[in-house]
Amino acid sequence: MSLRTLRAVLSEDSSVGAGNVLTTRVEQGLGLDSPTLTFDTPVDGHPANTPLTLRQLNLAVRKRAAALHALGVRRRDPVAVQASAAADQVLAFLALTRLGAVPALLNPALDVDTSARYLRRLNAVGLLADAEHAKALAGHDLGAALLADTAELADGDPRSAPAPYRHWPTDPVAITHSSGTTGLPKAVLHSHQSLYAAIRHRLLLPRPQGIDRVLSALPAAHAATLIAVNLALSFDAQLHLLSGQSGPMVLDAVERWQPVGVYGFATTWADLARHDLSARDLSSVGLWWNTGDCAHETHIRRLVAQGSRETVTRQGRVRTAGSVFIDGLGSSEMGHSHFFITHTADSDRYGRCVGRPHAFVDCAILDPDGNELGPGRVGELGTRSPTLAVGYWNDSVTTHRTRLRDYFLTGDLMYRDEDGYYYHVDRAVDTVDLGEGRLLHTAAAEERVLVACPDVLDCTVVAFRDGDRVVTDVLLQLAPSTGVGDDPADDRTARVLAALEPHVADTVRAVLAVPDQQIPLGPTGKVRKGLLRQQHLAAAGAR
Repeated sequence: MSLRTLRAVLSEDSSVGAGNVLTTRVEQGLGLDSPTLTFDTPVDGHPANTPLTLRQLNLAVRKRAAALHALGVRRRDPVAVQASAAADQVLAFLALTRLGAVPALLNPALDVDTSARYLRRLNAVGLLADAEHAKALAGHDLGAALLADTAELADGDPRSAPAPYRHWPTDPVAITHSSGTTGLPKAVLHSHQSLYAAIRHRLLLPRPQGIDRVLSALPAAHAATLIAVNLALSFDAQLHLLSGQSGPMVLDAVERWQPVGVYGFATTWADLARHDLSARDLSSVGLWWNTGDCAHETHIRRLVAQGSRETVTRQGRVRTAGSVFIDGLGSSEMGHSHFFITHTADSDRYGRCVGRPHAFVDCAILDPDGNELGPGRVGELGTRSPTLAVGYWNDSVTTHRTRLRDYFLTGDLMYRDEDGYYYHVDRAVDTVDLGEGRLLHTAAAEERVLVACPDVLDCTVVAFRDGDRVVTDVLLQLAPSTGVGDDPADDRTARVLAALEPHVADTVRAVLAVPDQQIPLGPTGKVRKGLLRQQHLAAAGAR
């Protein structure tokens, strides 16, 4: 099988979508012995960190589909899945979609109470969980019974698996959830066509560089992982999925597996930047690909200084020192990053620039009344795209509240410049109105501080109202070698204040060096700024 044949078959078949790429390839006999997915845990007797061929992957999926069918799972059944191993999440997704059921993947890092509340609202027909999560959830009202331990699904008889379900474009194919940093995570519903729309677009373009052998540090329960899995299957590429996203785990996997590209969220790049990257073998990496929140300049610059990439010169193709970082902005609801910008060591367009929109995106910066704003004016991002999620499962109120003039309102505050580049300044819930037309954008302030203080690993700006005034605390996370006690943050106060806009600097109460554990994170690694605001407001009231 040639890649050209595979791409032609998939692009020309309108029935192909997020729920049937694997079964389509098997039915067509396209690359049955090609290596596909690699997991960091054993799968059905295959050792961890070894690739499954398409034939072996299909067998593993058929076993699980047979077991689930024997348990009574049928098409349109929403089935929740919570497990720590990426293999359990991905194989459950592939098996449930084969049956026409709707997998609802839960991040394993969700705390027990949040998981239980989310499951009750989900109203699934059952839950698949590993032993750890089944034990933790025991005794809680989940609104659904435990169907099976994910480990037991491997005991199904592949010969009894029913024929693959034939998907229609609008069929529900997966439920993922938002980060939950502002409250209970929202259940985001994806369709067969929406979760595959960006891949279908790519099938008609030249083959993207850096996707032949990719390490994924994306949370396995996230929509981005489901897209990455189907992208690999659609391009006959290898994808190694990690069950965790920490910097040490990613660095060890890069050295062991030697990927050409690495997928991740901004929190992983921040964690990688904490380490001496020059002491690790990152020579194979030519591409870092970011989605979710846009990444910070200081972290990007540390990454693109490492690795190597193939470039075309007069002497032909050569390997050049340094890698490429593709930044963007995405969310579960967007279904795929809607913007992209490419950074190298020579890049100079930063300041939270997320680039230009993809060709399949129609977007606008809107004021509260839905009027489109011109260049340089900050408003909320509204977007239209075939990749957009269908809505929120069991929550039509939120589904319709996030629509305006047929745009989906992302909750991101942005502006565009005269050249058509878009810049992200903050989440709307984290911005504080200072009055007289002045706004305090916390994310933009963090970017300014990190650029001004390159010795600071990460920064969180906490702004809140204390009575009739706005108070801001700037929290700095320092390199372990400096330590809080050895290098107090007071030494950086002048630099921090000088980096901030004057109206923001005027609100700063304190610049504090804090240990990592003092920054509360959500299940995807995002800072829980709402909780931080509550904590700092309470501390201010106690003084």
